[in-house]
Amino acid sequence: MSARSASASVWSALRREAAFLARDRSAWAWWLVVLFLSVLAVSAGLDEVHRQKATIAHLVEADRAERMAVLETRKEWSAVYHSFHLTYDPPSEFAFAALGRRDDAAWKHRVRMLALEGQIHERDAGHPVLALVGRFDFAFFAAFVLPLVLIVLLHGLRAGERVAGRHELLVATAAGDSGRLWRLRAGLRATVVYSAAVLPLVVAAGLSGTAAPTLLAACALLFAYVLFWTLVCAVLAAWQQTAEVILATLVALWILLGVVVPAAGRIAIDRAVPMPSGADIVMTQREAVNAGWDLPKASTMAAFVERHPQWAAYTAVERPFEWKWYFAFQQVGDQKAQALSEAYTDGRMERDRLAGWLALVAPPVLLERALQVLARTDVRASLAYEARVRDFHASLREFYYPKLFRDERLEPAAFEGLPEFFPRAAGR
Repeated sequence: MSARSASASVWSALRREAAFLARDRSAWAWWLVVLFLSVLAVSAGLDEVHRQKATIAHLVEADRAERMAVLETRKEWSAVYHSFHLTYDPPSEFAFAALGRRDDAAWKHRVRMLALEGQIHERDAGHPVLALVGRFDFAFFAAFVLPLVLIVLLHGLRAGERVAGRHELLVATAAGDSGRLWRLRAGLRATVVYSAAVLPLVVAAGLSGTAAPTLLAACALLFAYVLFWTLVCAVLAAWQQTAEVILATLVALWILLGVVVPAAGRIAIDRAVPMPSGADIVMTQREAVNAGWDLPKASTMAAFVERHPQWAAYTAVERPFEWKWYFAFQQVGDQKAQALSEAYTDGRMERDRLAGWLALVAPPVLLERALQVLARTDVRASLAYEARVRDFHASLREFYYPKLFRDERLEPAAFEGLPEFFPRAAGR
């Protein structure tokens, strides 16, 4: 057969299958379901991102007004003690598609010049039930719902024709290439499913200003994922079994890859990588800070100087209460909790690294994690924000300590030089 005649044959088969597909009402119904769920998922994500941005904008204004009020009504170090500073992690422009850790990890803090670790880990982490079941965003829809639709549409490709008595006729009229017939039939159905799923994503990305490379990468990931499940369904659809057996087998495979493997893997990872909790850090720091009131002042200042030897000549405390002693034992509280805090951070990084390896055998988790990386809502993005909070708090201490230990007057004009928190720019 010449190349020209082969091409004509393919187009003829494609038109025939497209016409057959256009008359399949059940397929249309499932595609509408996919389109509806995709619209619902991206709409929910856009609404949540809008809510978070509005919250941040409100807090920025409130934080500035409150600090100005404190500086006007309080004097010197009392003003420092009562001043809060807002830190926040704005959602990226693609966060609507994969909210990831923004559901269970803090993306805003109000910190003071006190011990920091407790302020980081004593935070508003959102609704606990929502954090447990996860949010219905596009990543969840694509990773866990879309394969089920493909399974429903593709499991009976051949078994259905056998039941209808058309299978042998279709094979006979396929001119010796019956495999092409099934590939076309499966490919057309999967293509429409992919289009119905990705169209709302593209529209939402345009509305939110998502960068083209990010959107293209997300579309490519989704295409590869749909292709994977299409191949799996097509292979099992060729099985000489009834449609019910094939359907049950595919659903069992989906449960194995999307539920059993991730859940068992998470339990195994948690046991393999023990780590303290945020509550342990908060309690350790609070006990250390509270103990500071009762310890000899010289002991507190000695512990402080171990980390800040440049202030060794200024640590004499001669009155019952001095602000430098008070802020010093706040710093010592952080020092006491530092080992736990580092273990907590290292543990989360290690668990995330192992979860990345586990995702290689759990495609739904792999897709979800990949979309979270694109959206900057993964574990590493959360840890990077915590690091920016620590850097900002350290800059506050660097700003105040020279004035504090040299016993300089803290004039109102000095507050004009306060460090500012600079969040990661939205969209990066």
